[in-house]
Amino acid sequence: MNTEIDNNQDQPTIVTLDGRQIILIGTAHISQESVDTVIRSIDEHRPDTVCVELDAQRYQALTNQKGWESLNIKEVIKKGQMPFLLANLALSSYQKKMGLQTGVKPGAELAAAAQTAEERGMQIELVDRNIRTTLLRTWRKAGYWNKMKVLAALIGSLFEKQELDEAQLAELRKGDTLSQMLEEMGKLLPSVKAILVDERDTYMAYHIRNAPGEKIVAVVGAAHLPGIIKNLQLEISAETIHEIGSIPPKTKLSKALPWLIPAAVIALFIGGFIYGDHQKLADAAIAWVLAHGLLSAVGALIAMGHPVTIISAFVAAPITALNPTIGAGFVTAFVQAFVAPPTVRDMEHIGDDLTTFKGWWSNRLARIMLVFFFSSLGSAAGTFVALGWLKNLV
Repeated sequence: MNTEIDNNQDQPTIVTLDGRQIILIGTAHISQESVDTVIRSIDEHRPDTVCVELDAQRYQALTNQKGWESLNIKEVIKKGQMPFLLANLALSSYQKKMGLQTGVKPGAELAAAAQTAEERGMQIELVDRNIRTTLLRTWRKAGYWNKMKVLAALIGSLFEKQELDEAQLAELRKGDTLSQMLEEMGKLLPSVKAILVDERDTYMAYHIRNAPGEKIVAVVGAAHLPGIIKNLQLEISAETIHEIGSIPPKTKLSKALPWLIPAAVIALFIGGFIYGDHQKLADAAIAWVLAHGLLSAVGALIAMGHPVTIISAFVAAPITALNPTIGAGFVTAFVQAFVAPPTVRDMEHIGDDLTTFKGWWSNRLARIMLVFFFSSLGSAAGTFVALGWLKNLV
């Protein structure tokens, strides 16, 4: 394989592979300068194919401005996709807040790349891994404490303020600064960094290299440039791409745990009924109902759920805690969506509303997410509280 790399800091990086030319443009996702650079570079190089750091879902979100208006929140709840949607919204709101500082919509340069390619009659290739796959791989491969760190980072991103201007973004576009930042993240959360960054570098490099045409322009976040350049020079197998492009199965423990806890609780009740004090058994049953019902209802109240939703949290949590196939949050979210469905205005302004703390509670669609999260959290806390009573049954 014959490889040449022309890496001028102020210009796109050009990689020549066996006579084919790949022009890599590293961007900041909320920079007007990046938008201008992308359009200028495509017009200058006139490639056969333009590759963009998007998957089909994010491409639709960028190009279909009215996508939220067609969202069927009840179907999302029925399919058990609330955790994914909540995480996606948290990430989007964080980037949107940063974008407000420069007046540029997050991902505008990626949308500009796709639009320019379409207008010029060039082929468009979406080379990034599906975002749901990335999030689920991160969650399932991270250990317990790393899961907590990821969750804390997502929650923290909802309320963190970012003040960035074009000068600071210019610094961020420098590979050295971004690489140093990723190195620090790698030290803190190596397994998360490997999935969020390293695997995607490999995945995108493979698809960029296999894109059709003799001249290719690839528009990617600047943080991915070093990894993509490195991987373009490697022989990456289709088996590797299949592995990192798939959702890993749940571990045996994670599959068994949702069933083990209810089984242990039921066993304790049976043991208490046969061998223990029946009064203690009655007290423990009341404790189970109150611990789950009250804490889940408090969670729904914090989310400013409808009164009917709060009542449903109290009723559902003690039951769903013994049923691993459905959680209290799914019940309360469905009730909230039924009694206080999102309006057209909520759908149209969800992106803007999520940039403020108040917006999460004032937007009806966002409030359904909060009801799901806080009532689930309350029910989970109720299990730990109730177990303190149950252990004294026998």
